[in-house]
Amino acid sequence: MSAPSPGPPLVLGLDIGGSRTRARLSRRGRVVAEAAGGSASLAAAGADRARAVLTGLVGELGRPAVAAVVAGAAGCDTAPGREAMRALLEPLLPGARVDVVHDTRLVLAAAGLDTGIVLIAGTGSIAWGAAPDGAEARAGGWGHLLGDEGSGYWVVREAARRALSEHDRGDPPGRLTRQLLAETGAPDPLALTVVFHARREPERWAALSRGVLEADPSLVEAAASALTGLVSTVAGRLRLSGPVVLAGGMLLGEPALEAAVRRALPTREVVRAIEDPVAGAVRLAERLAGG
Repeated sequence: MSAPSPGPPLVLGLDIGGSRTRARLSRRGRVVAEAAGGSASLAAAGADRARAVLTGLVGELGRPAVAAVVAGAAGCDTAPGREAMRALLEPLLPGARVDVVHDTRLVLAAAGLDTGIVLIAGTGSIAWGAAPDGAEARAGGWGHLLGDEGSGYWVVREAARRALSEHDRGDPPGRLTRQLLAETGAPDPLALTVVFHARREPERWAALSRGVLEADPSLVEAAASALTGLVSTVAGRLRLSGPVVLAGGMLLGEPALEAAVRRALPTREVVRAIEDPVAGAVRLAERLAGG
């Protein structure tokens, strides 16, 4: 009598962000277990904290014997960064095939696509794409000090700059300036500079983007132009027209901004990200297990 054939393999998908990590254990597309913890990003948490978080998540999942694991990790932009993350994962999952990708790739995979461009705008912004020949390219994602054009932080910083320019011209505070003063508690436009430099967390400023966009609709068009510029850069490098997957809390949470981005994009192949990025990690892990 022949031995029974083994069942379908278990795979593990990891979505490692700057503030949170999600893990999903799956077999043949069906979720077996899930766990979540703090950031295991090497850039945000450091190696020791990342190792502790990943160890805890694997333990919470029951230390499964998985055939493959794919981690989409924030900050893993370079080969050394991906190798460092792989070195953390391999001892925790002996015998598994391990791959580490930039976290934006998970969004494309979660949309069921192998090629296309991802545009993300939340606190920060980035565009990333994959071509049919396997080539990849990115634009933006430099962080709030160097770029993140069109992001929530960028929008509010631009609003503050406009308010200060208005003050320098001797104009009375307009709607945008009054909105910023009310949101921040600053008594006058010059005091905005003190508040802005004292509160440096980009998430805190990005949280004000909705009120700012409502106060000055021209910022909607400015943000849309900046974001579609990122897409154009990636599309030009890869000679790729689409599809474009839209993601990120600000882009998907601000209908006027999403509409402006859609109008400005040269392709009609535009879809919203619906599945969680961790679903993309699972999809890539299933492919890795089969290949």
